[in-house]
Amino acid sequence: MTRLLAPLVLLVIACGPPGPPRPPFLAIETADATRFVRVEIAETEADRQRGLMGRTELQEDAGVLFIWPSDTESGFWMKDTPLRLTVAFISSDGAIVKTLDMDPCSADPCPVYDPQLTYRMALEVRQGALERLGARVGDKVRIVR
Repeated sequence: MTRLLAPLVLLVIACGPPGPPRPPFLAIETADATRFVRVEIAETEADRQRGLMGRTELQEDAGVLFIWPSDTESGFWMKDTPLRLTVAFISSDGAIVKTLDMDPCSADPCPVYDPQLTYRMALEVRQGALERLGARVGDKVRIVR
């Protein structure tokens, strides 16, 4: 019996407790706990323009984090993006200041999702992901690279 337990114990030790995903990720401090979203970082203008265009899959615990060098008021659109997404707008101090649900669009003109406020970063995730995480306006986020 001891011979059988030793490999199992080693496996449990090697796997360790569940924790944050590998960087980069966004840690969201919700009312209940710290939640984690694996992110692709879009820091260049080209990356921000491309976003999730043409992507047909996105994991439940993943998203794209758009980062601007200074505050912006840019709107988002869903041209050629077949996924239903939610965007969380994040201020320079790391607070979620607004969220908007966005629907796919394949033909012009596509609507622009305008937050009508300034922000520094924006997180795109699958629709419903923020609700499942318990993330709300006012929660703070931090990037872990």
